[in-house]
Amino acid sequence: MRDSRPNILFIMSDDHGANAISLYGSRLSTVFKTPNLDRIGLDGAIFKNCYCTNSICTPSRASILTGQYPHVTGVRTLQDRLDESINTFPKILKKSGYNTAVIGKWHLHSRPQGFDHFDILPEQGEYFNPYFVNKNTDWVQVENYLSQQADWSKVGNYGDIGDQHEGYVTDIITDKCLKWLGERDQAKPFLLMCHHKAPHDNFEYHPRDEHLLDGVDIPEPDSLWEDKGHRSEGSRNYGSSLSERNPIRNAVQTMSQPDYPTGPIDLTGLDEAGRTKAVYQKYLKDYLRTVKAVDDNVGRVLDLLESEGTLDNTLVIYTSDQGMFLGEHDYIDKRWSFEESLQMPMMMRYPEKIPSGTVVDLVVSNVDFAPTILDFLGIPQPESMQGLSFKPIAQGVEMNEWSDEVYFRYWMHLAHHDTPAHYGVRTAEYKLTFFYGLPLDAKGAMKKKTPSTWELYDLRRDPFEVNNVYSNPEYKDIVASLKERLRLLKEKVGDADSDYQELCDLLVETE
Repeated sequence: MRDSRPNILFIMSDDHGANAISLYGSRLSTVFKTPNLDRIGLDGAIFKNCYCTNSICTPSRASILTGQYPHVTGVRTLQDRLDESINTFPKILKKSGYNTAVIGKWHLHSRPQGFDHFDILPEQGEYFNPYFVNKNTDWVQVENYLSQQADWSKVGNYGDIGDQHEGYVTDIITDKCLKWLGERDQAKPFLLMCHHKAPHDNFEYHPRDEHLLDGVDIPEPDSLWEDKGHRSEGSRNYGSSLSERNPIRNAVQTMSQPDYPTGPIDLTGLDEAGRTKAVYQKYLKDYLRTVKAVDDNVGRVLDLLESEGTLDNTLVIYTSDQGMFLGEHDYIDKRWSFEESLQMPMMMRYPEKIPSGTVVDLVVSNVDFAPTILDFLGIPQPESMQGLSFKPIAQGVEMNEWSDEVYFRYWMHLAHHDTPAHYGVRTAEYKLTFFYGLPLDAKGAMKKKTPSTWELYDLRRDPFEVNNVYSNPEYKDIVASLKERLRLLKEKVGDADSDYQELCDLLVETE
């Protein structure tokens, strides 16, 4: 007899900003559509204020699985490893009789646990002709390779430990998902985690989409030309820029190189503003062309489930491990506390429980994902999980007691993209960030101190965060209230920084 409990299809992309999903209604929605992704939100719920607790891949993925903050999972940086003994929602579902699988990008440096089947990319993986590792792989060799070089593309012949597949990674991941679905035990409900590499840089799109957006002028965000004079000294001159503003790393340097994967851009004869405009157009078009394959392939999975009659008994979730700057604030990459980086797209479809057209404005975070999935299945939340279920919110139920806040923290001080370490709180109305500018003991952080400063944004009046009002006397009481709220929140989640005396001293000095 078939188990009638709902299936779970959890689809996650890498670095997919909400602005690049047309249902979110950003400036890009006028020139670029994602009909298959939109279908999930239109048929169910779209979350407008979903955030990650650490805007970088590996920590966010660990929080999604465990329902815990990065300082609790121990996965605070790209180099930290998820302990295989930690409890996760896939482990719980497997014990509850679910058929479980993860296919695609994993990026947690440890053998996946709680899955009947896994077929994953080693580290970032490759866009074309990628390798995969699975249960038959010698995991000791995998660990040895990882210890030698974080970037597998530079390791050498990893054909010794992985299976290479010809083709484009987004298509291949989907092919593998469809194959697993077709061969699964039909008597059991399933959890399938379909994890795409795309649209992570360097935005290597499929050749079939090469001419998508030809002749289209991609709208620019106003903050592309932002005067950062309003910003604090702790953030003003840092971060990877789209323009040439940051000489350490910028898109003009990167995308004009002959070895850039999608081909270099010719900037001959252009002034600085012209170069910025040209690089912006290429950056966005390469990125959106890469997203196009994700949307197409999400449609393939939805169509299969619909054809076999199981789609409506499946909780479908689409998200990304964090957001992505698409020229906003003249930034590339993520890592910052600004909306485009911190915000995760989040859409859910399950007709039996989630009314179509539900729009959720309350603040939720990735530590809430695991408790929510368990709640939809009627499985008790373990005490180890710090998040809360937002199932009632997805069902359109008023939640007056919902805290409507998220604590966030970025640890990898100045690593890779020149972003200073910081933490803060995002509420429904405000965002307060403390740029403490210290590497502490975070793996990969640069051993260099940057200024310690605060920034405050009034998101009601300034949704694009171009007016830091921290020093505005009008906000004196709000600053005091938010600092106390942040202190209590850090205490609540267990991130009090008592082991970091230098940081504690800086906190006092900046009050």
